[in-house]
Amino acid sequence: MTEPTTLRDRLRALYFGTDPAARRFRYGLVGFDLVTILLFIVTASIEEPWWLVPVDFAIGLVLLAEFAARHYAETNRRRHLMSLVTLADIVIIVSLFLPAFIDNLGFLRVARSLRLLRSYHLLRDLRMGSPWFRRYEDVIQRSINLGVFIFVVTSLVYVTQHYVNPGIQTYLDALYFTLTTLTTTGFGDITLIGPGGRLLAIVIMVVGVALFLRLLQAVFRPNKVRFECPDCALQIHDADAVHCKHCGRVLAIPTEGQV
Repeated sequence: MTEPTTLRDRLRALYFGTDPAARRFRYGLVGFDLVTILLFIVTASIEEPWWLVPVDFAIGLVLLAEFAARHYAETNRRRHLMSLVTLADIVIIVSLFLPAFIDNLGFLRVARSLRLLRSYHLLRDLRMGSPWFRRYEDVIQRSINLGVFIFVVTSLVYVTQHYVNPGIQTYLDALYFTLTTLTTTGFGDITLIGPGGRLLAIVIMVVGVALFLRLLQAVFRPNKVRFECPDCALQIHDADAVHCKHCGRVLAIPTEGQV
């Protein structure tokens, strides 16, 4: 394999390569996304401190630089620019530079966590480097789906209801409402105000319950592994499967010595 010579080649190697350095780079990007999400959670329920605006500006510069590098490394830049993840990143970056002029939209930073759901390269790296992840991939992925949904919806509840709803005074209040609604507990001590609030509650109940049930299904069903059948392309099999249940093909599923 030839050594990357141009800046674009080096960026492509980092974003799309399979060597350890590229995987560490992408893990670093995911770690930075997690830090920004945690920062939002910590600052969401308190009065905005003086240092939050410069921190937002600094994060915005980092995200802008990373966005420009990723876009430059893409082969099909037009398709990349029109993707939903890219459009969300643009909105987030702009929002981080605007708190001095309009209401703070920094809560949109949490939308970057959606990258964790569909990051092909991250999942590929985890499958290659972690036998534990390969064994529990479905449970981990569905837990992330549910967790990100909770964070995003809680943010929407807090931002849209904080100034009009006396029951939503802190981020914890919004999280409490989201979890009681998602689990259909529904104590009734906090309700959302207005048509938009009711519509948001419906989304939490319908989508949240579906994600929660899918997680329970992954937790309690028999242990499965991902291995594509060469004949019929069936992806999920029992950990100790010898034949494909769909077409009968003899399988050679790699194991680490235990099932």
